Amino acid sequence: MGRHWMKPGLLLALLSATQVNCAVNPATGQRQVSLVSEGQEIAMGEETAAAAKAGIGVYGDSGVQRYVRNVGLRIAAVTERSGLPWTFTVLDDPQVNAFAAPGGKIFITRGILAYLGSEAELAGVLGHEAGHVTARHTAQQITRQQLFGVGLIAGAVFSSAVANNIGAISQGMGLLFLSYSRGDETQADELGFRYSRRLNYDPREVAQTFATLDRVSSLSGARVPTWASTHPDPGDRYTKAQQRAATVPLDSLRASIADRDRYLQSINGIVFGINPRQGYFEGTRFLHPDLRFRLDFPSGWTTQNQAQAVTAVSAAEDAILQLSLGGTQSPETLMQQFSAQQGVQTGTTQRVSVHGQSGVTAEFRASDSQNNQLAGRVMYLSYGGSTYQLLGYTLAARYGTYSSAMSDAMQSFDQLTDPAALNKQPVHLHLVRLPRAMTIEEFNRQYPSSVSFDIIATINGVTAGQTLPAGYQAKRVE
Repeated sequence: MGRHWMKPGLLLALLSATQVNCAVNPATGQRQVSLVSEGQEIAMGEETAAAAKAGIGVYGDSGVQRYVRNVGLRIAAVTERSGLPWTFTVLDDPQVNAFAAPGGKIFITRGILAYLGSEAELAGVLGHEAGHVTARHTAQQITRQQLFGVGLIAGAVFSSAVANNIGAISQGMGLLFLSYSRGDETQADELGFRYSRRLNYDPREVAQTFATLDRVSSLSGARVPTWASTHPDPGDRYTKAQQRAATVPLDSLRASIADRDRYLQSINGIVFGINPRQGYFEGTRFLHPDLRFRLDFPSGWTTQNQAQAVTAVSAAEDAILQLSLGGTQSPETLMQQFSAQQGVQTGTTQRVSVHGQSGVTAEFRASDSQNNQLAGRVMYLSYGGSTYQLLGYTLAARYGTYSSAMSDAMQSFDQLTDPAALNKQPVHLHLVRLPRAMTIEEFNRQYPSSVSFDIIATINGVTAGQTLPAGYQAKRVE
């Protein structure tokens, strides 16, 4: 949340012939100067949605998808921009996160669903994201950047032109990351409160969401969960959410909706945490049980596993290494296609054998739109009926620093044979209806989980020592 993605090329193309518009926003009541039309918002949102689905992946449970979509569409119907092509999608991501793309494309992760405790809490999160759309926060940020000359790709490690030229680089490296201001976040909270109340959801549940986020932050140590990383402090938002709830007449509060049981039944059985069947890390070693391979990334590099690629970025954030599926064509054919791309000059192609897997490799050079010179190595290996691409690159002046680390990582590609790794399975969230009242500690002892006690307390919305009533549907992870 607070972060949305779009390709710079699309954004710049859309803005190339844009007129300045000034109108009162029906959601905020504020007059807004905008360089982005509603049609352009929708086009940006479609592009962003496609990138998010491809780069992260859509959660495969149709029941969860249907439930979230139905709640989201009810919220969209009571907004001031109900005519947008709204969609609500659950991403297969263990992080606690949700975000909005312009034009009504809303995403929420399975990771945050495990921590929410009611339909009213879900509506609060989705309503907040809808508020970003109705307030046109993305369009306003783009307008400010254009009017004040702020570079649109300042947050990228390298320019999008390079990503387009050398191809098959991680989607994330070719996407534009924009963060909302704290004022935008507060405004989205207020709009989310408005939309939830229009559907008679209990506003006290939204306050509980922020309390849970605060606890998730403490579970992560110094690392704030993604949903809160660019937002006001969850504790402050909890206080403000309580203040908003206090403005609702008591009779209305008593008649408001929480729908805890229906929400919990919808997420019963959801995958919790990282799904190792899609690949997982042990330190900087990446293991993929289903595809039966492993790869050692350089020590000290920051790694990330996404649906389309596994990437590692150097500690200085000036070099990238990526593993992805190149396709079913031969390594030689894919190398020819890579070399034929405009702006890419490859050196001599060499045949290689890496732990019995045959392939080809070559060094290459490329230039970005600012004429910065890049250098790197690409390798294509045949394995298990597919061809894998291993790609590493950096600024040409730094290639000598990283070439050995990149080559060593590529040479580490090997078959995964460890039975423990091959049989590693995901854990799931399950419900237990309590036969009697018990403290969260008693519950954890009687129904042990495969995660820490602190996580069990947090996903159940309680702290140490609190008692869960008889008949309560408690969450465990097994």
